[in-house]
Amino acid sequence: MDMATRRAAWFNTIWYPMVALGCVTLIAGAALALAHRITAPAIIAVETRTLVASLSQVLPPDVADHDVFSDPVELIGPGGQVLTVYRARHDGEIVAVVFQQVARGYAGPIHLVMGVDRSGQVTGVRVTRHSETPGLGDKIEIRRDPWITSFTGRSLHDGTRWGVNKDGGDFDEFSGATITPRAVVAAVKDGLHWFEQQQPHLLATEDPIHE
Repeated sequence: MDMATRRAAWFNTIWYPMVALGCVTLIAGAALALAHRITAPAIIAVETRTLVASLSQVLPPDVADHDVFSDPVELIGPGGQVLTVYRARHDGEIVAVVFQQVARGYAGPIHLVMGVDRSGQVTGVRVTRHSETPGLGDKIEIRRDPWITSFTGRSLHDGTRWGVNKDGGDFDEFSGATITPRAVVAAVKDGLHWFEQQQPHLLATEDPIHE
């Protein structure tokens, strides 16, 4: 059997498509890994800039007399994961904290940054990343709609009904996109519950000691 005949016979076996698919998968995987390695630093840099910008938006002006981003502490977050909390101090006293929350939206996770003062009152909430439907769910962005500012000044114990209007709550829903605001409201409420549970650690002047 000559080489051409052998090659034709190999192409007609059941092994050829399996080997070909395996090669394609390996090449695609390697390409994705390389692309991730190349773009990861840029993605991290963008996320860091977004976070820094959000810190100033969720805290009152001049609330801190230092760089809040340079004063982090790590605690176990609401989902059991390690959560970085940024502390706002004035004359050495912690007057507010800022931390991230993740809501489960209609199209995927919604990443939030929320600020809470030492009394448990929300100082601000901003969405840093999401995949919600443009023109509907994206009203959670401050540049699209002021809806996200409706959390400012609220707490767990001020009579606020933590739900959207459709569920008997105090927060407006979006026409055609109720799931998105409902998820954000729930995430902010969960964040306040977590703050209340961790308040002694969050407001401690010294960093908490982990066993």
